[in-house]
Amino acid sequence: MAAEVLEMSGNGELEQTSAMDVTEDPPPPPPEISEENGGAAVVPEAPADPDSLSEAPAADNAERAGLPSDFECLWTAANNNPQDFTSWTDLLQYCEQEGNFTASRRALEAFLARYPLCYGYWKKYADLERRAGDNSKAEEVCIRGLKAISLSVDLWIHYINLLLGTLDMNLSDSPERIRSVFEDAVVAAGLDFHSDRLWDLYVEWEKEQGNMKKAAAVLDRVLKVPTQLYNTHYDKFKENLNNNPPKEVLSSEEYEELRALCRQSQKAERAEQAQEVEEERPPGEEEPTTPEGTDSEELMQKIREQALLHRDKVYQDNEAEVRKRWHFEEAIKRPYFHVKPLDRLQLQAWHSYLDWEIAELNGDHKDPAAQSDPNQEGTEESEVTPQHHEASTGDSVARDDCRVRILFERCLIACALYEEVWTRYIQYLEPQSVDVKRAVYKRACEIHLHNKPNIHMQWATFEERHGNFTEARRVLEALEKNVPGLVVVRIRRAALERRAGQLDQSEALLTEAVAASKEKPTLHAFYSIKLARLLLKVGSNPSRARSVLQEALEISPDNDKLHLNLLELEASGDPRASAEAVQECVTRALAAPLTSHAKLLLSQRGLQFAEEYSGSIKSVLSVYEEHQKLLNEIGKTKREAENGDEDPQKLSKNEDSSTVAAAEEVPPTMPQVPITNPPPSVIGTDTSAQAGYGAYSSWYQQPQYGSYGGYGYQNTWNYNQAYYPPC
Repeated sequence: MAAEVLEMSGNGELEQTSAMDVTEDPPPPPPEISEENGGAAVVPEAPADPDSLSEAPAADNAERAGLPSDFECLWTAANNNPQDFTSWTDLLQYCEQEGNFTASRRALEAFLARYPLCYGYWKKYADLERRAGDNSKAEEVCIRGLKAISLSVDLWIHYINLLLGTLDMNLSDSPERIRSVFEDAVVAAGLDFHSDRLWDLYVEWEKEQGNMKKAAAVLDRVLKVPTQLYNTHYDKFKENLNNNPPKEVLSSEEYEELRALCRQSQKAERAEQAQEVEEERPPGEEEPTTPEGTDSEELMQKIREQALLHRDKVYQDNEAEVRKRWHFEEAIKRPYFHVKPLDRLQLQAWHSYLDWEIAELNGDHKDPAAQSDPNQEGTEESEVTPQHHEASTGDSVARDDCRVRILFERCLIACALYEEVWTRYIQYLEPQSVDVKRAVYKRACEIHLHNKPNIHMQWATFEERHGNFTEARRVLEALEKNVPGLVVVRIRRAALERRAGQLDQSEALLTEAVAASKEKPTLHAFYSIKLARLLLKVGSNPSRARSVLQEALEISPDNDKLHLNLLELEASGDPRASAEAVQECVTRALAAPLTSHAKLLLSQRGLQFAEEYSGSIKSVLSVYEEHQKLLNEIGKTKREAENGDEDPQKLSKNEDSSTVAAAEEVPPTMPQVPITNPPPSVIGTDTSAQAGYGAYSSWYQQPQYGSYGGYGYQNTWNYNQAYYPPC
């Protein structure tokens, strides 16, 4: 791919690599199809840097004595701030300049564990081991690198050249091993649009081995692959065929088939000619014959023509596929990995390319050539570009699926730090096996996205959905370790344990969070409410839930959500036994430093409870009187502020003006009480779940009691005036 001609230098800059000269690019095919990148552009959030790597153990005295003088300083800087890419490249450049093998190996191991997509450093690492005389270690490094970035054409070529330089080619199994590596390479990276150099090296190596048939077979395969230098492969095939006997280039089956066809055609032509010359031949002269077992040059030329005619269709179809992709390929300016964020247009270019390739697989696009000839059926020659709106074979669908996955892998090299691309890839792989998707999650979370919570939580959900609670638990624990203090992760862990039937563990996680957050009152209140809900609703233990909320109120007496939850807990019990506890909650709230709005809500809820469940009218009147006093106090405060006695800015922003207005209109001799409809249960309602797991910006948003049921607490009762006579 295009990324392979660029390499990270020691200081993080890009420099040209000399692994292999690139053939001159052909002119782009005529743009028969013009597709613009549509859709609204999305500006991605700058990728968060991975969490800090744990520092490697200190080297022993013997090793430390052999390290360069400034190594420890640069090593510490890189490990203390592992997301700083420049600190790593400074360390690697220093080690390379010093020529210290131990330091270089140690630095490269740590760097590549964090940034495995920097293929240039895998090459440097392999060369380091080879210079040290350890060819097996150099080969092992190449294999590790190819597992991390299998699309790297440069790294495949480097590995093959390493084998060619170290294997004894006189051994019988050495050529087969090289051929096996070539096959692995073209399977892994051969469908890449920029894989031409790999195919060319494979062809040239087969020629050097004297296997013209196998070289031609490789060219036959690449003729069906849309690559940047697609036309050069066809030129090479024609050159090989014209400069060598067809029998040495074509497979035995194809050669015999074409030979028989051409001989039959030649015989028919000679029969026609024989009739014309029969009359002119002298009597007794016989027709000259060709020696048995020999083929004329004329026959060889006919075989060549037929072989090329057979491939012309393949070449034309492949050219059409290249033309479709050319616009997308030109739009990609940074196909290599870098920690710097991609600009908006580059990210959009990748998404547009993926949209198009997936649409091709699903048959949402029609090929222009097929539209011009709707009766044309897919042939063997054009199976590399199957028409998806026709009946496609299983092989063609699998091949196109492979192309989509190759494009995703290319995209993930440049966009490795973007959750959205990994998530999209996993969604595309939905029909695949669990192990395939798990492997993608593992790469994303354990290598590239240590600090991105969404992809980790998706992985945990994926594992739980497939019954693997142990792995889901491990994923969330690792995330909480990487990103300590993230509330949503602790809540997810508690919910996972509850669903797994581990209620004690779920309770322990929330209890631990409550204890650890005492220095942060708002967070402490949030966890306390979560724990109290769990104890009440799942554990059926109202007494412990009450204790949790009461302890939280000692730390945060001004938290209205704690008062509301405790009040609803008491109101949810047996009404005959809860009256005193409910009024105690209201009394405590009215004495607390709460806003007028919060006090009014709690007082209204207490009055509602008394009206609905009290067994004595005296108790109802007592609660009513206290509520009236509160209304009068709020109204007096409002009037004083309006008269200039108090700065209105000091009043609570949450105070409801309509409630105060209603209170002012109450005649002193004719008290009225606001009618209330029952508010939704606070302790039984997790409002944070309304916006999904991640919507913790509104932890404490409770339903507005004033508008519940369409009535509102601000409305006055329209009962008979004598229902509650003046006291």
